[in-house]
Amino acid sequence: MNKLLACLCFIILLPVLVMAQKKDKNAPPKVFDLLIGGYTSPDGNSGITVYRFYAETGRVSFLGETATSNPSYLCVSPDRKFVYTVNEDAQGGVSAFSFDYNSGKLNFINKQSSGGAQPAHITIDKEARNVIVSNYGDGKLTVLPVNKDGSLAPASQTITDEGGSVNPERQKGPHIHSAVLSPDEKHLLYADLGTDKVYINKYKAGKTPALIPESTPFEQVNPGDGPRHMEFSADGKFLYLVNEMGAAVNSFAFADGKLKFIDSVSMVPPGFTGEKAGADIHLSPDGNYLYATNRGALNELLVYATDKVTGKLRFLTRYHTGQGPRNFTVEPGGNFLILAAQKSNEVSIYKFDKKTGVLIPLNNTISVSSPSVVKLVSAE
Repeated sequence: MNKLLACLCFIILLPVLVMAQKKDKNAPPKVFDLLIGGYTSPDGNSGITVYRFYAETGRVSFLGETATSNPSYLCVSPDRKFVYTVNEDAQGGVSAFSFDYNSGKLNFINKQSSGGAQPAHITIDKEARNVIVSNYGDGKLTVLPVNKDGSLAPASQTITDEGGSVNPERQKGPHIHSAVLSPDEKHLLYADLGTDKVYINKYKAGKTPALIPESTPFEQVNPGDGPRHMEFSADGKFLYLVNEMGAAVNSFAFADGKLKFIDSVSMVPPGFTGEKAGADIHLSPDGNYLYATNRGALNELLVYATDKVTGKLRFLTRYHTGQGPRNFTVEPGGNFLILAAQKSNEVSIYKFDKKTGVLIPLNNTISVSSPSVVKLVSAE
């Protein structure tokens, strides 16, 4: 009788156990590789540094370092087997590495020209067909096909921007700072600090050329604002843009390859007249919060609440950071934020309260020379 009762209980509980297993399988990873890139020098950083990051505690441990020149921005292939980095030199390059996410080890594969000067940003599509490189120095956007072995082929397309804007020191010519694919990857948008424009292109990964300008090819921002980095909402309905020179965050609606301006919020306190320099922008995984960094005299990380219906932002709070808060990343579970403070030579880790939007700095700062980009890769 006891055996029969136990068997019945097991049968009743079996669907619950199966659901629990599925839930665990879909849960965010708990162990990551943290890749840190930046500016290299003989007496400083030599390339890409890799740490193990534990998302249950925020603890980190050093894994290794791989030499490459000025890896100021990098991206990781969707299957986690390859890492691609710009080499932000006068004669720009793009380097490919194989990547073992179990050990954090990187091995150099090959290097191609970035098709321009001082490449500042790189991204890869979901099919790993192409990497797209933004060359800040001379305003060129380059598409480089990815070979089946992970190596990079020479550029298949280069777009050269023209023009300038109102600031004679920063905007005499084009300066492409970043490019972002829409969530459905039917479009690629890129921000040109030098021309104060966000350009809109249709994207077809398997075609040559992969990029074709939309019928309305760009959205103009306020003269002198200097658009820098962007992020789409997960549903692709909204685009958020941080302006470097204007230190403001713009909200746009996005549909059918067109941007429609919604609102702009300042990143500086009322009455502030000092140096400002907006840098990076990201949404929390649940889309409820938006973060942005501002360098210059303030050195701050700002937190905004998002309205998922209107796309508008509401300022919540600001946090003082190390000097030159450049790039940052948000852990997929939404519990941690990791920030590279370039001029303080440190990477800081913050614990995040999802209910309140409050960030709490942890006491485990990573010392690294001139960090400019951080990426988390699942190690599970």
